[in-house]
Amino acid sequence: MEKFLRKKKDLAITGGFAKWYDKNSREHRRGELAAYAREIAGSIQDGAAVLEVAPGPGYVSIELAKLGDFHITGIELSADFVEICKANARRENAAVDFVQGNVSAMPFAPERFDYLFCSAAFKNFHDPAQALREMHRVLKPGGKGLIIDMNKDTTTAARKAEVDAMNLSGFERLFMAFSFATFLRDGAYRKGDFAEMLAASPFRDWRIAEHGVSLSVYLQK
Repeated sequence: MEKFLRKKKDLAITGGFAKWYDKNSREHRRGELAAYAREIAGSIQDGAAVLEVAPGPGYVSIELAKLGDFHITGIELSADFVEICKANARRENAAVDFVQGNVSAMPFAPERFDYLFCSAAFKNFHDPAQALREMHRVLKPGGKGLIIDMNKDTTTAARKAEVDAMNLSGFERLFMAFSFATFLRDGAYRKGDFAEMLAASPFRDWRIAEHGVSLSVYLQK
């Protein structure tokens, strides 16, 4: 189903599901998202221009804003998520510029950003090849990027460990376990899929690492 839907167009998360995703991320994934922010901060210097693509509720950018003097922008397809991001940033006094837009045609000048990050969203892009071209376009020469997303070849044990780490209970636990085993995994890419897409992209310097249920794709322009 996930693959079928994304063949038609990019789909935004809206309404009640966007609010649930925000709540779930805030209550059960902040540690994981803060770890992503620390990894990014370790790869950039103060003053760096950073872009988060498809930030959802915005917590990686918000956590990153607490770690240094960075110029952070988040581009999100969902208008509902943009409003959630802005509210979350205001509540935590985080300086992040969240804007609405599509990764396939980002409203940014070429070579604007030093670093680019995308978490748990790449598998949802209607045109991943175009997304990679746009990511390459907006990065400065020498700029770096990191895409983290689910590994289609993840094991049952790895998926269980991921759900266990979220400390969920009741329906939410059952829903997340079902999601990882079905439509999230169905829409995900294998390591070889990423390698094939990257080989056809403008990026010539990249590597892919596997950990847990995820693939980390490291890019450099």
